[in-house]
Amino acid sequence: MSTQRIAALEGRITKEMKYVAAQEDLEADEVLSALKSGVAAIPANPAHKSLKPRGVGGPFTVKVNANIGTSLACYDPELELLKLDAAIDAGADAIMDLSTGGELAELRSEIIKRSTVPVGTVPIYDAAVEAYVKRGDPSMLDPDELFKAIIHHAENGVDFVTLHCGVTRSAVKTVRSSGRITRIVSRGGSLLAAWMERENKENPLYTRYDEILEILRKHDVTISLGDGLRPGSGADATDPAQIEELVTLGELTLRAWDAGVQVMVEGPGHIPLHQVQANVVLQKKLCHGAPFYVLGPLVTDIGAGYDHITGAIGGALAGMAGADFLCYVTPAEHLALPDVDDVRRGVVATRIAAHAVDIARGKESAINRDLKMSKARASLDWPGQIEQALDPVEVKKRLADRKDLDDDDCSMCGKLCAMKVFS
Repeated sequence: MSTQRIAALEGRITKEMKYVAAQEDLEADEVLSALKSGVAAIPANPAHKSLKPRGVGGPFTVKVNANIGTSLACYDPELELLKLDAAIDAGADAIMDLSTGGELAELRSEIIKRSTVPVGTVPIYDAAVEAYVKRGDPSMLDPDELFKAIIHHAENGVDFVTLHCGVTRSAVKTVRSSGRITRIVSRGGSLLAAWMERENKENPLYTRYDEILEILRKHDVTISLGDGLRPGSGADATDPAQIEELVTLGELTLRAWDAGVQVMVEGPGHIPLHQVQANVVLQKKLCHGAPFYVLGPLVTDIGAGYDHITGAIGGALAGMAGADFLCYVTPAEHLALPDVDDVRRGVVATRIAAHAVDIARGKESAINRDLKMSKARASLDWPGQIEQALDPVEVKKRLADRKDLDDDDCSMCGKLCAMKVFS
């Protein structure tokens, strides 16, 4: 089967490329060129029938992902579907189902069916749950079960999968010897590290990488090379284990491109402000310009309850340095699974960061939207302000609280509005 990358290499413009070009106000040839070079991707599994494709990387606007999903301690599929709806309504460009509890396949199928944006998953979670149920330990993985999970996800219609192929035995030894404070905070990374140390074998996602690429090419699933050794604290940022994995991911990027598979590369994590730019530049260099998908990054470790803010600060800096895809962080990060309100707040905070980057990059659509908002504020045009706001629901709520507001009054200053006094 052809993929978006193979089509680009052959000079064929697909309907997905045309759709993204219209979204981004670009020529279809520009989209094709970005996909051909690998600096951009369009995660679009043909089996995902409800999908409205999004472009990630290259000349495209900065995109935002929202994570949802159950856990072994909390399984409420209806709640996760509400989170899905809330994330899309708040403007998320992609969804990741990180479920680890309950009927995983059933929930995943429903999410794919209902989602109009690309859906990503982490297949190792299915294998870990199966290992826990069968053998009492989630790290007692069966590599064949893991590969069956990858196949099932691809067949279901998942658009991109996170696979921690760069967590090698050598890199895990580096973690052990480095004095890391938070060791391994990636669930997938920790599962593979524990398995490798117990079995005294190399990561099957690394040794059987060509097999993975065959599966993904068959279903046109984009590989999101997971950062299984990302730093989980500022003190661990940009350490030898993180960099060792990144070097491996750069090698795996080229192999995926050679196989006709689209690539995104995932990045940290917890990174202090002064290291964010260096991390992005390093990834772009080592991974040959492949789209960079970052979690946050969180620029301080003490923002518990407000980590949507610490993540948005880091996301804006990362975007300015060249990151392409921002994974949201919610106020519940490090504390609990997010509720519906957390999801909305996480998406909006991260969209603010992405939009700010688009303005700085000179994207006309972003600049014009801000200009329209400014003009609406100058004329006290409340419907216009609602229309341009990133979160019109919140704006409507705030305005509704001002029951005494006349149509031509300032919502803050009343009759003492500066723009009315000097008009």
